[in-house]
Amino acid sequence: MVGLFFLGLGTFSLLYTTQPLLPELARDFRVSEGQSALSVSVATLGLSIALLVAGPLSEVVGRTPLLRWSLVMSSLVGLACAYAPSWNLLLVLRLVEGLALGGLPGVAIAYLREEIHHDSHARAAGLYVGGTAIGGLLGRLLGGVLADLGGWRLAAGGVALLGLVSAVAAITLLPPSRRFTPAPSSPRSLARMSGRLLRDPAQLALYGIAATAMGSFTAAFNAIGFRLTGAPYHLPLSVSGFVFLVYLVGVVTSPAAGRLAGRLGRRVVVPGGAVVTLVGFLLTLAEPLPVVVLGLAVVTGGFFAVHGVSSGWVAARADLSSGGIGQAASLYLVSYYLGASIFGGLAGTAWSTGGWPLVAALCGALTLGTLLLSLFLRTVPIAGRPAPAADGHDILAAAP
Repeated sequence: MVGLFFLGLGTFSLLYTTQPLLPELARDFRVSEGQSALSVSVATLGLSIALLVAGPLSEVVGRTPLLRWSLVMSSLVGLACAYAPSWNLLLVLRLVEGLALGGLPGVAIAYLREEIHHDSHARAAGLYVGGTAIGGLLGRLLGGVLADLGGWRLAAGGVALLGLVSAVAAITLLPPSRRFTPAPSSPRSLARMSGRLLRDPAQLALYGIAATAMGSFTAAFNAIGFRLTGAPYHLPLSVSGFVFLVYLVGVVTSPAAGRLAGRLGRRVVVPGGAVVTLVGFLLTLAEPLPVVVLGLAVVTGGFFAVHGVSSGWVAARADLSSGGIGQAASLYLVSYYLGASIFGGLAGTAWSTGGWPLVAALCGALTLGTLLLSLFLRTVPIAGRPAPAADGHDILAAAP
């Protein structure tokens, strides 16, 4: 089970390597803030594309080979990023890195459900979730510290080496599949299942929530580096990177929101989380640094509440209505990372055009969209018997 921890750690340390490095990339390559944010957007775009094929591919080639080699290949591409001589080549490499990482998030959960005894599911899921959370945080913190010591190339190389070490550990510690049975799905059956899901207004609303919630969250953290390293704070990258410690708030609020949804219902908790997120963005408009950090912590808590409950809602809705839990989860994750790619990419442009107020306005508008979609869900009939709310384990497999 420890192999699952290293899979999660490697995946999410690599995916967001450049997020704390955006100011450094903009200076080194002489590109705008909006262009620098593309280094994050193209990676999440590649991941969202790969998610469409990774699940069906794993049904043919097996879970374990795809898990092992996806992490190895993405780590090697990450090392190549550190030597990219031009901006365009760096973007191409980041896209390829995202494509390579696509073999990990959904397939890891399928492996867990197949290979781990039911009594140990919670423990195994906790290890994987812990790896994703620590990986996302460690990659950002390590990147900021190394960038101050030797520039963004040292930072990118250091995080890639972390991914490579994680890959070696995962290959060594992850047992081969024993309960996997090849079950290739035909394109026709996948299209039929997708059609049923896309005709469900509730599923469409949940996919919209995934895109808008993750879009606002990624946009905020793409732009915050420019704000903290500029006037009036002038923080070095190694210090500004510690703002990502607010992610730890999400580790607490996500399972708490799942428990609250079990008592009050998802239709109450999701809009409540969106309102909390809006309050957080308003707080970030203040100038005192502690208030800004507090605002980001509130945003993080609200986002993880929304995402944690919504991702479990998608699977529960599919299970009780059209079926196709795996396909529903894949469509949710695709929407989630497309939102990060599209709206996260707009954050740099918003910053260069109107500073933090315009970034906050963009994030607030997206969060308002999340709120409206969650209120719409209150009007959609419940599909069959309500299923248990998410407990926080499934969601962080898609850690931001």
